[in-house]
Amino acid sequence: MSGVLEVLSCGPAVTVQDMGRTGYLAQGLTQGGAADRLALYEGAALLGQPANLAALEMVGMGGSFRASADMRIALTGAPMTATLDDAPLVWNASHLLTAGATLKIGGARSGTYGYLHVGGGIDTPVMMGARGAHLSAGLGAALVAGDTLPTGKDKGSETGLTLPVENRFDGGRIRITASMQTDQFDTGTQERFAQTAFRRDPRGNRMGVRMDHDGAPFVAADQLTILSDVIVTGDIQIAGDGAPFVLMCESQTTGGYPRIATVLPSDLGRVAQAPAGAILSFEFVALEDARTIEQRTASSRASLAATVVPLLRDPASIRDLLSYQLISGVISATTNHLTIEE
Repeated sequence: MSGVLEVLSCGPAVTVQDMGRTGYLAQGLTQGGAADRLALYEGAALLGQPANLAALEMVGMGGSFRASADMRIALTGAPMTATLDDAPLVWNASHLLTAGATLKIGGARSGTYGYLHVGGGIDTPVMMGARGAHLSAGLGAALVAGDTLPTGKDKGSETGLTLPVENRFDGGRIRITASMQTDQFDTGTQERFAQTAFRRDPRGNRMGVRMDHDGAPFVAADQLTILSDVIVTGDIQIAGDGAPFVLMCESQTTGGYPRIATVLPSDLGRVAQAPAGAILSFEFVALEDARTIEQRTASSRASLAATVVPLLRDPASIRDLLSYQLISGVISATTNHLTIEE
């Protein structure tokens, strides 16, 4: 199956996203890609396809969409209200979007970034090795009503699947490791940073997320003399007012603010998904422990397909009921199966 997904209406920050592009740091371009990469892996597991296919990333709210042909979809990331021709759809699950039907995705019930996947992926033009928009670099644009999105050839057919998802949409504990200037913060400051409950500031986007806190600002020694050097996604910069900023997937590539730590890649999606006001705390882990955590996370992502199970649904609400195998096995219309042989 393949076709065109039409945008009937759209939230203010819906973009095509994938795993981003690599190899351009020297030209001033960070990797970009989905703010919550795990959501791409989850969608891929639900549809039985590669995780590097492009999907729609929806910030806070989605929109209304219509398909030109039958296509499989999956909904992952921040749970949002969703209906298909006004019938409710389950989040973290795959469904059949029939030709001409209207898919409506509303506001987020928790978290920030929701994802709409299609079988075969969104097949928009490749820009510098990826399809994902990188708005801060001028690559791609946010979607608007009237846009049409071609989809790739879908090699699968199964829908009605779901998978268990650990809650990563309300803040929580974020693991960090030492960064370029961690040693320029004295031991007391590092300990206070790890003991502070931060609030996710409303001022945050794909470039960075500001953290509010009560108490004194965080200050590094000789911070005004630090030279600009390379930025790593997940770095926590301490701005001039002493507030931490977690740098996200569309951050700048160099910076001169001191960095007290770096968020582990496996926890960066939790930072991105935290809604305004959510409480986050940071825990230092040793570099070797961080490597082990990342290896385990990679193994967990690779085994997501094994966690997919059929979605239990009410038959009265299934639009495509005839496509389901409701009776297994074959019986004869002529043989008397009640006959008892002597």
